[in-house]
Amino acid sequence: MLKPRALRPDDRIAVVAPASPLDRDEFYSGIAELERLGFKAVYDDSVFAQEGYVAGSATLRRDALRRAWLDPSVAGVVAVRGGYGSVQSLPWLSAEEIRETPKAFIGYSDLTTILTHLTINCGLVCFHGPMLDRRFSRGEEGYDRVSLLNCITKPEPAGELPAPGLETLKTGDADAPLYGGNLTQLIASLGTPYAFRPAGPYVLFLEEVGERPYRLDLMVAH
Repeated sequence: MLKPRALRPDDRIAVVAPASPLDRDEFYSGIAELERLGFKAVYDDSVFAQEGYVAGSATLRRDALRRAWLDPSVAGVVAVRGGYGSVQSLPWLSAEEIRETPKAFIGYSDLTTILTHLTINCGLVCFHGPMLDRRFSRGEEGYDRVSLLNCITKPEPAGELPAPGLETLKTGDADAPLYGGNLTQLIASLGTPYAFRPAGPYVLFLEEVGERPYRLDLMVAH
């Protein structure tokens, strides 16, 4: 696995919208939090686009993502929000381009589609972490600042991750790569060239919270 370099103060972080359209108040609050962390948030007007339930056309979103990734002045990329639409960028995310310019990519929810493509198909370490909407936009109440900075700004391992309210069903140890994310997106990938099929043993994590039990049962059975 190829690991992007640790982020440093004043690094430029590109903000992109590969999925659903944004709320401007959430957007600007999230930008302010990124800058409080010491980064320089950069974006273009394409993030404000809206076409039905997505943030502009597939071409607009995929081109904005590629521009951010190929920009040598950008050290990391973070998504505005989830929703739907990230899958439409996959055919234009070349493994060769990704590996030639490795950088930190942060997102979750619908961005699981891109995260798993970057990790499994491109061999790049990525970060299942906060986006602007309802996370960075709410300051320290919206995410665990220490955990995030330990993961993206230090070359050494991040250390123990806090898990308030954790209920252990079976104790034990495991040592393997960590893959997963949004279960709906993982299931939707099956049968495609971007199928979620990690090679070798791995630790699986699922982000679903408050999902109806029968839907989880259906997807896990699948």
